[in-house]
Amino acid sequence: MFGFSLDKVLPVLSKTAVDFAHSLFGIALICVAGYIGVRFLRLALERLELFLIRHGEASEQVAGSTRKRVSTLTSVLRTIGVGLIWSVVVVVALAQLGINIAPVLAGAGILGLAVGFGAQNLVRDVIGGFFLILENQIRVGDVAIINGTGGLVEAITFRTVVLRDLSAAVHVFPNGAIQTLSNLTKGWSAYVLDVGVAYKEDTDQVTEVMRRVDQELRQDPEFGARILEPIEIFGVDAFADSAVVIKARIKTQPIKQWNVGREYRRRLKKAFDAAGIELPFPHRTLCMGEASRPFDVLLKDAASASSTPEGARPAD
Repeated sequence: MFGFSLDKVLPVLSKTAVDFAHSLFGIALICVAGYIGVRFLRLALERLELFLIRHGEASEQVAGSTRKRVSTLTSVLRTIGVGLIWSVVVVVALAQLGINIAPVLAGAGILGLAVGFGAQNLVRDVIGGFFLILENQIRVGDVAIINGTGGLVEAITFRTVVLRDLSAAVHVFPNGAIQTLSNLTKGWSAYVLDVGVAYKEDTDQVTEVMRRVDQELRQDPEFGARILEPIEIFGVDAFADSAVVIKARIKTQPIKQWNVGREYRRRLKKAFDAAGIELPFPHRTLCMGEASRPFDVLLKDAASASSTPEGARPAD
């Protein structure tokens, strides 16, 4: 009753073993393909990393900042790429074993959608940080203005940018919340001057003195290496209340503009004093005419008081 025919069982067992062997062989091939894909990915990212470092070190301000930035970028790409490759390997391997992967994919999709809704701000920050680092918009050591707040860039991650302003306050900006970004020290920097002199001064003489001071500053062993070009004097830029304003610009090495600008202003003040050029200060000119009624009354009262004998009172 419970007997069975070996002739009937052997074909089934044989077919099952062959199918299982085929599945194992397919899984092995898939794993090998995944391993080769990971190796190719690592090799490609290593080449990309060397290429980016070699081209980024030419304009590097802080030693090692380019290598650190590129290494961070490639490590994230490597993690994402390896995760995707092995995820595909696992899914295909499950399909080789005859497992229906449709529910697995559907569940993963629902889970991913839920995580995406719950962490959308985090995802936005990470994506923003990825492109911030990829495009090299700012680097550690730059001086930047983010959303109207300026400071020295102390740290850049895939989630935040950290600035420290002149008063040592630390500002942390999520990358996804950055609306405006201005880099003041990328490639080269500039110090813009608005030099005001009195209206009576000859502006040609003023610009000549400004050029002479710039030439002396560029010959200085300490400041000369920080200045890239001779001063650019754009000319008379405005007529203020008590000054003629001359606009100029000094191109410097990145982040050196304030140091050079302060020294230039110090020397320019001394040069103006030596040349007798007046630096204006706010003042007003008051004109009093005899036809002015208030002053006319005061003058009459003063004249009346001076003509009245001592001890006598004027008649009402």
